[in-house]
Amino acid sequence: MQIREKIAFLASPADVAQQARAALSAVHGHVPPEEADVIVALGGDGFMLQTLHATESLRAPVYGMNCGSVGFMMNEYSEAALPERLAAAEEEVINPLHMKAIGRDGTVVEALAINEVALLRAGSQAAKLRISVDGRVRMDELVCDGALVATPAGSTAYNYSAHGPILPIGSDVLALTAMSAFRPRRWRGALLPKTAMVRFDVLEPSKRPVMADADSRSNHEVVSVEIRSEPSVRHRILFDPGHGLEERLIREQFV
Repeated sequence: MQIREKIAFLASPADVAQQARAALSAVHGHVPPEEADVIVALGGDGFMLQTLHATESLRAPVYGMNCGSVGFMMNEYSEAALPERLAAAEEEVINPLHMKAIGRDGTVVEALAINEVALLRAGSQAAKLRISVDGRVRMDELVCDGALVATPAGSTAYNYSAHGPILPIGSDVLALTAMSAFRPRRWRGALLPKTAMVRFDVLEPSKRPVMADADSRSNHEVVSVEIRSEPSVRHRILFDPGHGLEERLIREQFV
């Protein structure tokens, strides 16, 4: 058990999360995230992603408590025995994806995504994409509403809703999943090694515009997107014993 005395409480704008932050800070005190032994994020999964991105350069792990509508990455909210829960918490380490997107105007945008990087059609017509893996073209033309690359941690999010596979934590695998594939008909995607570099080239970008999205941060009218895992960035997430990501991923498949 690791004693974590200095706590930073961060909360989403929702009233319930702000009230929880005030109550917990009054009991346990509050320090800036830069000085904390642990960061407690109060909200839903969306706020947890924001917190992980905002604190990725800090040494403190993040412990989430659910004060939102979705809480796959969050622990159950309770004001009781918080220091004991933090001391007993189990740590999971995940790596994000790195996205490099090039726009029609030549603009280059780079971003990290903990869950997935998605390409989505931005007009009335289906997108046309060429897919390359490690510099080799694997599919000359995918006609679809979109496609995404998901991490194991993100495999139960958008990827799962698009009928992609759930990936075990620590499996060193990425999921490449198509959304409403028209050609090849009903193509669902592929499993790729974590070390793979995936490139999407947008065919007919002026006629069939495509946007790229990294954890809800959007880039419009892209012509190409490269995606790879970023092992140099390590997100440390704390879970109550027996409720870590591995257990949650297994449980999700038997709902």
